[in-house]
Amino acid sequence: MQRAITEELIRWKNKKNRKPLVLDGARQVGKTWLLKEFGRTNYKNTVYVNFDADRDVHAFFEKNLDPKKIVQNLEFRSGLTIEPAETLIIFDEIQECNRALVSLKYFCENAPEYHLAAAGSLLGVAIHSGDSFPVGKVQMLRLYPLNFAEFLEAVGETRHKRIIAEKRFDSLAALETDLIVRLKEYYFTGGMPAAAAAFAENRDTREVREIQRDIIINFEKDFSKHIHAPSIHKIGMIWNSIPGQLAREKKQFIYRDMKEGARASQFEDALYWLETTGLVYRVHKVETPLLPLAAYKKDAFKLYPLDVGLLSAQAGLSSQNLAEPDPALFSHFRGALTEQFVLQELQAMNPKPQIFYWANDPKKGSAEVDFVIQHEGEIIPIEAKASINLKAKSLKAYMDYYQPAIALRTSLAQYGQNGNLYDIPLYAIGWIRLPGN
Repeated sequence: MQRAITEELIRWKNKKNRKPLVLDGARQVGKTWLLKEFGRTNYKNTVYVNFDADRDVHAFFEKNLDPKKIVQNLEFRSGLTIEPAETLIIFDEIQECNRALVSLKYFCENAPEYHLAAAGSLLGVAIHSGDSFPVGKVQMLRLYPLNFAEFLEAVGETRHKRIIAEKRFDSLAALETDLIVRLKEYYFTGGMPAAAAAFAENRDTREVREIQRDIIINFEKDFSKHIHAPSIHKIGMIWNSIPGQLAREKKQFIYRDMKEGARASQFEDALYWLETTGLVYRVHKVETPLLPLAAYKKDAFKLYPLDVGLLSAQAGLSSQNLAEPDPALFSHFRGALTEQFVLQELQAMNPKPQIFYWANDPKKGSAEVDFVIQHEGEIIPIEAKASINLKAKSLKAYMDYYQPAIALRTSLAQYGQNGNLYDIPLYAIGWIRLPGN
């Protein structure tokens, strides 16, 4: 299973002013596998430490954070000689040992010759708490679920991936039927590595759903393991409400849909935890799409889970939905799966754009564009359509008023261009090249 982020890891390895690497991301997106595979293919040997599974190793950090002493202890424990340019040291589940997290600062300052990569699943909380996170002393990378390109690679469709990447739209038209089938499979399977690997091996959709349900159950167990009791129930309410929230025509998150009389102030701590641990994406609304977009964001937002396959599992979609006529699956619960898919493809871009959505002042109407992104000084509206129907009144209203240099509409229709409006097939949206890319 190839991950595009491996190129970033190689660049990190070759840096002269290299800092310790911290690979962040939600649970079960493949952080451990990625770092071990990177060590296997790019170093003579790898020394792996898991701070959750091996509590004894915590003692190496209790009295002394001198990197040389820590390295000596790791050599004794592993039976390997740690050579600075030849050995990758992996600190996994580092959030379980605060002293190990602090030690990254001293590896950066006093022993930069060692190649040290750390991974954790709840690092978003540590980063924002500021208690022990070595701000400015590490390089951060974030791992997401497999995007569509990586999924195609995983299931052996390398030819499709190559043709899309090369933007051979004439060839894509001939492969359109097959690509839409692959896209359906991705909507169902998603990008969690365990689910994608199971599908690639035997195409057993029942096994895929079992894996996804186990992942969801493990996420929910994390709620009780890491959260104070008063917040557990609120986190669960938010998490379980997401499919219903996205099933509405207007997908703005509404607190009172969870509980009558619910207010933002009551749930902000729970939402913060879900967001910082990578389990949800919060996409804020802007009414005035001017630079910088962040200065114009509103409190209103849409909330998405981290993976389209998990969303389809939460919503109860079955493998029978894969056999429905093409637009049917893409339109399920008002195109929520399609919006989720487009968001994930945008999140996977490098560099990642800032992502918002646009809606006008309610007093002036009800126009809404699914996504508005800021990238390299450009503001680009993106309309995500769940079928071949290209009617987009809201996008037209946006373009008439704000006159963007570039506008994108992505759907099941083929590639096309009309002035500054580009029609991009859904299966190719991840390959668009924004200004500066």
